[in-house]
Amino acid sequence: MLTLNHVRVHVRTITILRAVTLTVAAGEIVGLVGRNGAGKTTTMRAVMGLMPIADGTLTFGETDLRRVPAHHRARLGIGYVPEDRRLIPTLTVEENLLLPAWANRLPEAQARLERIYQAMPEVQAFATRRATQLSGGQQKLVALARALMVGTRLLLLDEPFEGLAPALAERMGAAIQTFQREEGLAVLLAESEHKHVERLAQRTYIIERGEIVDHHSNQEGNDGIQTVH
Repeated sequence: MLTLNHVRVHVRTITILRAVTLTVAAGEIVGLVGRNGAGKTTTMRAVMGLMPIADGTLTFGETDLRRVPAHHRARLGIGYVPEDRRLIPTLTVEENLLLPAWANRLPEAQARLERIYQAMPEVQAFATRRATQLSGGQQKLVALARALMVGTRLLLLDEPFEGLAPALAERMGAAIQTFQREEGLAVLLAESEHKHVERLAQRTYIIERGEIVDHHSNQEGNDGIQTVH
């Protein structure tokens, strides 16, 4: 579904990503684990077209993403949850959810919204509240729901569990797995710690200083750990 092959990203004279290679298959959750500043967010932004790629290839199915403008990538079925959520505070929760569907003129937006409410009833419970009236954890759930409005094929999650109470983290993980299993959604999950990644992901890439330094299968999703260097 998603393939990065020797992707390099530079900011002025500084190299941020150094030949990053990874894949995410349909119906698979893949982890990307690294410390702050390791290159996780830059990887996500490169996939979304928010940072230019200096070298390498980036494909989504049969599509060369480098040829697709950033504002058209959601139309391919790619959803993105940035680390800082980026909800519009003056809009209600439901308006925030529908905004990407309106912007991309997606058909059957209401049916998709009902599907998300079915899987995430707590989001429906505060649908009429403004984003500013929600806690940080509730805002993260809304950001996930908003990404799922357009993310019907690939979901990019940047530190979605950071700062979440255990109960909310459990609910978010369950929602992600629901769409992964029932819709064959591909998920790339970036986190600073292994805990949630190892529980949800079938495979994990370790990134350090902009390089993939390790790749292994996870115990819970496979018969054993297989390290690939």
